[in-house]
Amino acid sequence: MNVIFDMDGVIFDSERAYVAAYKALAPKYGLDDVDAVHRACMDSIGVTRVKTREIFFSYVGHEFDYDRYREEVQVLLNQQEFELKPGVFELFDWLKENGASIALASSTRQVNVSRMLDHAGLTAYFNAIVCGDMVSRSKPDPEIFLTAASRLDAAPSGCFVIEDSYNGIRAAHAAGMRPIMVPDILQPDDEIRGLAEVVLPSLFEVKDYLSQFIDNE
Repeated sequence: MNVIFDMDGVIFDSERAYVAAYKALAPKYGLDDVDAVHRACMDSIGVTRVKTREIFFSYVGHEFDYDRYREEVQVLLNQQEFELKPGVFELFDWLKENGASIALASSTRQVNVSRMLDHAGLTAYFNAIVCGDMVSRSKPDPEIFLTAASRLDAAPSGCFVIEDSYNGIRAAHAAGMRPIMVPDILQPDDEIRGLAEVVLPSLFEVKDYLSQFIDNE
């Protein structure tokens, strides 16, 4: 069995912290309609930093100093210790005990992914790690998932993908994989329910769902 995980909102309870940090700095940078900007970013969860920059510019113009803003956001985030989502270790331990290969496919930059995984003691679980600055195209393009499958030496059709975002589910479906949505902030709409193999409330239910495929191997 091959299982590919997104990180933010799936492994770490970090999406709300990102939004809070963005909003905390908005007055300093004169972001008057910050709610509209961040709604657009929420709709695009799963995209790379380059794509997020484009979203900001579409609302505030190219004169906005996005890089400095994002650096200050990262300073706030680095001061936090993100909690793991319930069931992470239980699921990872169970997958390893049953011989599964595990990959990470996160749109977050490699330096931040490495820091978060190392701090949580999760790095050793992964057979492959692909980050947002290691691919050229952002979700919903399937590149990051196809790259992860290649590094697992697995056929896309033999990979489950655990995602919380719309664009992540779209990307996994486009890759010909088996998307499992575990919603975080965004709840699935009709489109996403149609693209996902199943929608489950937590990682505990993911373990229960995948157990039927372990038993059949």
